[in-house]
Amino acid sequence: MILAFDTYYFDQKAKTICLEFAEWNEDKNFKIHSETIDNVAEYIPGEFYKRELPCILSLLNQIDLSVVEAIIVDGFVYLDDEQKYGLGGYLYEKLNKQIPIIGVAKTNFASIEKNKKALFRGDSKKPLYITSIGIDLNEAYKKVESMHGEFRMPTLLKELDRLTKENLEIEKQENI
Repeated sequence: MILAFDTYYFDQKAKTICLEFAEWNEDKNFKIHSETIDNVAEYIPGEFYKRELPCILSLLNQIDLSVVEAIIVDGFVYLDDEQKYGLGGYLYEKLNKQIPIIGVAKTNFASIEKNKKALFRGDSKKPLYITSIGIDLNEAYKKVESMHGEFRMPTLLKELDRLTKENLEIEKQENI
């Protein structure tokens, strides 16, 4: 089983979605896990993990981790070439280094050079930036490259992003 996470922030809340799927090239068969948390920490540049990690860990409590092959996060595993942890690295530590983490970032982080690979998918001129821990970077790169979809973003990661923003107007109105 493969898990992919993304979180969307609004009104001091965080909506985290996890897609659970069996094959790297999956495009339709997936399970959705979702949770919205109140009183989320403010964003601090360079410390994004402090905001997102609690959201991911809370949602992971709903999932049997014994059968997880890898977890994909929206962001970086490392922030520099000295392997300073980003979100993915901190998640790996919290999971007792038992589950490989693959970071898929849409924007470059200039302070990391050797521990990331730029992945160009489809006809896109803008790459995705792949980082990993607990799995060889080249293997992680190949797994993300093999994901379904002809565009820059793999189908399931695009769906994941869409789902984080789905029904937000309803959620906002319910809390008024």
